[in-house]
Amino acid sequence: MPEFYCTKDDILKQVAETVLIQLTDDANVGAVDDAIVEQEIENAAGEINGYCAERYPVPLSPVPPIIRKFSVDIAIYNLFARRKGASDDRKARYDNAIRFLRNVSSGRVSLGASAPEPVTTTDSVAMESGTRIFTRDKMRGY
Repeated sequence: MPEFYCTKDDILKQVAETVLIQLTDDANVGAVDDAIVEQEIENAAGEINGYCAERYPVPLSPVPPIIRKFSVDIAIYNLFARRKGASDDRKARYDNAIRFLRNVSSGRVSLGASAPEPVTTTDSVAMESGTRIFTRDKMRGY
């Protein structure tokens, strides 16, 4: 099973089950569609990994608490976006999460003490130019 940063239970702590039913029940059966919830949780993890991979090995393990929080915010925002769009509060939470992740990606913000070790590279590039083929002296008379 792939590594995700939040669960359906985490989402249910912020969104009532009746609201989650409205956001996911495409078949009108009166129940939460777990596959849709899991898809949006996976999408949130992919979004987080896209930003964090610049500085950290992904999936993040252990999962920093701030990443769990932002994963919930992103997943809920995506669930609302499927239906009717998100409220201003949900949009602000999503925007804050993305701003934070951009700062992580650029190195302005660290994931904290419980974060995995940052990715460091020792690769370097060396360039050396060869002898010039065309010079003014070689081209005289042409």
